[in-house]
Amino acid sequence: MQRRNFMTAIAAACVLLSGAAQAQSYRAEYRLSTTLGTAFTWGQAGERWIELVKEKTQGRINIKLYSGNSLVGGDQTREFTAIRQGVIDMSIGSTINWSPQVKELNLFSLPFLMPDYKAIDALTQGDVGKDLFAVLEKREVVPLAWGENGFREMSNSKRPIASPADMKGMKFRVVGSPLYNETFSALGANPTQMSWADAQPALASGAVDGQENPLSVFVAARLSTVGQKYLTLWHYVADPLIFVVNKQVWASWTPADREAVRQAALQAARENVDKARKGIAGSDNAVLKQIEAQGVTVTHPTSEQRAAFVQATRPVYDKWSKTIGADLVKKAESAIAKR
Repeated sequence: MQRRNFMTAIAAACVLLSGAAQAQSYRAEYRLSTTLGTAFTWGQAGERWIELVKEKTQGRINIKLYSGNSLVGGDQTREFTAIRQGVIDMSIGSTINWSPQVKELNLFSLPFLMPDYKAIDALTQGDVGKDLFAVLEKREVVPLAWGENGFREMSNSKRPIASPADMKGMKFRVVGSPLYNETFSALGANPTQMSWADAQPALASGAVDGQENPLSVFVAARLSTVGQKYLTLWHYVADPLIFVVNKQVWASWTPADREAVRQAALQAARENVDKARKGIAGSDNAVLKQIEAQGVTVTHPTSEQRAAFVQATRPVYDKWSKTIGADLVKKAESAIAKR
């Protein structure tokens, strides 16, 4: 019995020493990339993940937030490649920004696929979300949780927009994805791709007339002060966020710390989704009231008006469904129909 107890104690000591040795090999600091800073719910999600990881690992894993995609010179579309290469250790990234490298993530940018929050949840929290995580896992990253930037609405400095005809000839800043170029071109507009860092000066100078972003971004970025006086609530696409870790960094942590990082991501993501939707969902739309109080004219397209946008962009939807994968798109459509 004494020998058995002695051997058990030795085994336990070896486990502790192994964990300590691994902890000693941890970096002093890890780099977490986001597009938007802490004035926005996106950056706040990064802050929260950092806080929770430090707490749950008892300070073994320390992370620094790099917003504005500063680790890739502000180029949002280079972020995913930088994560795979190890330039970035962790990220809360946009499905839009990563879609040039991961074609399946264009799913969320198919025009008018998701009509409401339940539709987003049906995808991210269901089999489609699991399928997309499996795709990412083959690309040297470890996906942990789904967050949210929100439905992207359209604003401009010229006039109210209630139909594709109202958009004709207008210059819109869009993100760096060809799908957005084609969507706005199909609606008669002139899209211009540029980073978020360049977007606000372009709006202020009149180099572009409008943009599309979630309401939370519209408020935090004070877009009404750079001429964006007309807002159209058309819910044409949504922008889920994904919490990920570089695969090699993930493998360098102990199993216990990996689970701590995962649980921290899941908690931070839940809080992020709640915050992203707060004041926007439901009848008491506090965010919208705040925007209207800034002198912004808000247009709510009727079902018939929205149908005109859907019809105009349908060729783009059909074309990109093939690029994304017809089976994945059908699976998404089915999940939304059953929500």
